Amino acid sequence: METTGKHPLNKYFREDRMPHMWCSGCGIGTALNAFLSALDKSGMNKDNVSVVSGIGCTGRIAGYVNMDSFHTTHGRAIPFAEGLKAASPDTKVVVFSGDGDLMSIGGNHFIQAGRKNMDLMVVCVNNLNYAMTGGQVSATTPKRSITATAPYGSFCEPFNLPFLAEAVGAVYVARWTVYHVRELQKAMSEALNKKGFSFIEVMSPCPTLFERRNKMGTALSRMKFYKENTKVEHGANTKTTTIDLGGPFTIGKFVDIEGKKTYLEAMNSYYDETFQSDDEYMTYRGLRQKYYEEGCLND
Repeated sequence: METTGKHPLNKYFREDRMPHMWCSGCGIGTALNAFLSALDKSGMNKDNVSVVSGIGCTGRIAGYVNMDSFHTTHGRAIPFAEGLKAASPDTKVVVFSGDGDLMSIGGNHFIQAGRKNMDLMVVCVNNLNYAMTGGQVSATTPKRSITATAPYGSFCEPFNLPFLAEAVGAVYVARWTVYHVRELQKAMSEALNKKGFSFIEVMSPCPTLFERRNKMGTALSRMKFYKENTKVEHGANTKTTTIDLGGPFTIGKFVDIEGKKTYLEAMNSYYDETFQSDDEYMTYRGLRQKYYEEGCLND
């Protein structure tokens, strides 16, 4: 049988931008492989999928995938994705970025998108620090961790991301590690086919900075740690899914809700119930514009 010598997922990469910039032992490539494998098996046309990332190591994904993608400003991946989804409702929009970008500088955007149930798939590769810019404390850095900006150990409580995602209204919430590749692929497949705000946290080592500073060994030893110190508990109470420095933690699928209207569905339903025809709606829009110009409305 004739072979091309190319990886079956090569069609999803901008090969001219290889090799990538990730360090040896980094798990971002594994997380990306899981996503592209899930996308390939889904049968979706990649021309109908868009990937949005912010700044950071994981944020470089947007530049490597061979599909419509946006490498946005720091912390602003989600609002860019919301605008894209509103303008092109039939596009599957995937936000793929890191804990520094999504949860630290971009935290409020995450909260508001979940509250509105925007139809987005959000993947957060969590390596517990701002990796690209030197390994500073992020919103997910465990207490007592040594970082560039906490040389004596972080003293702040970190975000529990599954709990945060469920609290703001996500319809799908899961956490896996880059050791649990098959489970991660399945979660990616489920999120790709889910309507509403879906969130997957991917625990990944940062051997160059976080693991080195905290004397946690090599990337390979972290894979062994993920294997031996994680407990799969589907449907777990997300209040209990905290992550402590060097301690065991819970993984699995925690939330899977059907039937909740997305933001665009709720908006369209409201307009359908309020206005009897397109003409009536346009009259309403015209009156609002008139009142706004006359100073009768503030927005």
